Amino acid sequence: MYQFKDDVSFAKNLDQQDPLAPFQKRFFKVENEIYMDGNSLGMASKDAQESLLTSLEDWKKEGIKIWNTKDGLYFNISRLIAKKTAPLLNADAQEIIATGTITANIHQVLATFYHPTKERYKIVVDELNFASDIYAVQSLIELKNLDPKDALITVKSRDSRTIATQDIIDAMREDVAIVWLPSVLYRSAQLLDMQTITETAHQRGILVGWDLAHSMGAIPHDFKAIDADFAVWCNYKYINGGPGASGGLYINKKHFGKKAGLRGWFGNKDATQFQLNHTFDQDIDANGWLIGTPNIFSLTPLLGALQIFEEAGIHQIRQKSLHITAYLMYLIDHKLKPFGYTVGNPREDQFRGGHVSLEHEEAYRISIALRDLHVIPDFREPNVIRLAPIALYNTYEEVYRVVEILQTIIVDKLYEQYSINRGTVV
Repeated sequence: MYQFKDDVSFAKNLDQQDPLAPFQKRFFKVENEIYMDGNSLGMASKDAQESLLTSLEDWKKEGIKIWNTKDGLYFNISRLIAKKTAPLLNADAQEIIATGTITANIHQVLATFYHPTKERYKIVVDELNFASDIYAVQSLIELKNLDPKDALITVKSRDSRTIATQDIIDAMREDVAIVWLPSVLYRSAQLLDMQTITETAHQRGILVGWDLAHSMGAIPHDFKAIDADFAVWCNYKYINGGPGASGGLYINKKHFGKKAGLRGWFGNKDATQFQLNHTFDQDIDANGWLIGTPNIFSLTPLLGALQIFEEAGIHQIRQKSLHITAYLMYLIDHKLKPFGYTVGNPREDQFRGGHVSLEHEEAYRISIALRDLHVIPDFREPNVIRLAPIALYNTYEEVYRVVEILQTIIVDKLYEQYSINRGTVV
């Protein structure tokens, strides 16, 4: 499908033709450093900085009056971010809120939708999901006085990298209440067949929720077609909202009117919110799932960050992401295989997310060597170096240079300088 050449001039030519190239100037790229970790924490943009600093200046000037300034910008910030986020999901803005953290939002949706009965009380997860998701699911099961060993169905991987759609479907038994899965597996970058899984679950009377942490901002979703019941995501990876940026939450409008599992005063209707009644008057749409006062300095960078997505367009971003990651895989195949490197993610466009899962038996020490050579990847146990050439700010030439450096690390045995003992953040 893709035609590539193993030549740096070819990479430079691709950069000259890249329609997204102008957006690179909007990000704070560090000189002489190649950032390949946007799947874990996106780079800071000038747009996000401006939005954050503006909110700080407004606080300095207005104090408590900030809530009413600029036509209620800060009071209604979750709604404004929802409008900017909606095109990425092809969902209604009223179905989206920006709030909390991804794990807290998992607790919120499960507290809302997990009401086990004698007949239906089990939750389906996969064994390759991020640990925090599993902790949250186990916690909710225990809060219902059930045993996760009984109430949790874990779909096994056949190859320790991916999860087969049929295996997920086979787990959807009559006693299942909820299917909870990631859209993209964080280690192998596998993109699950969200529509088939959701449709099959619904045919069997099962609710479906998705963790979009590793797809939001990298992959265009169509939630009008997928028709998931709920979803959560973080905004600090591909969205570039900043470290610990407030997360996102989706509630399908068919569930409007359902009581929020976790309630707080910002989920109350605006008209009665400040009456401070002790009877919760839940808002009519996804805003009813808000809990506390919005974290302004964790939300305002998103106004700027999402402005870039409005201008670039998520479909154009996905097109380049697929192309530049395919180019990386091509170079791995042609230049790195003799040195023990392999690609551990699916190859087909429709089954992979926004990063490449590079495997090597010395992956940990190689990842540390990369950092000392001014390439920023991340490492995931047991043998994965995740490399994410981001469509908005990475270049094809950077990808070529990274592959050259990966080759040098093995040829010159640079990795041997490092300890095998794991650090905390790698």
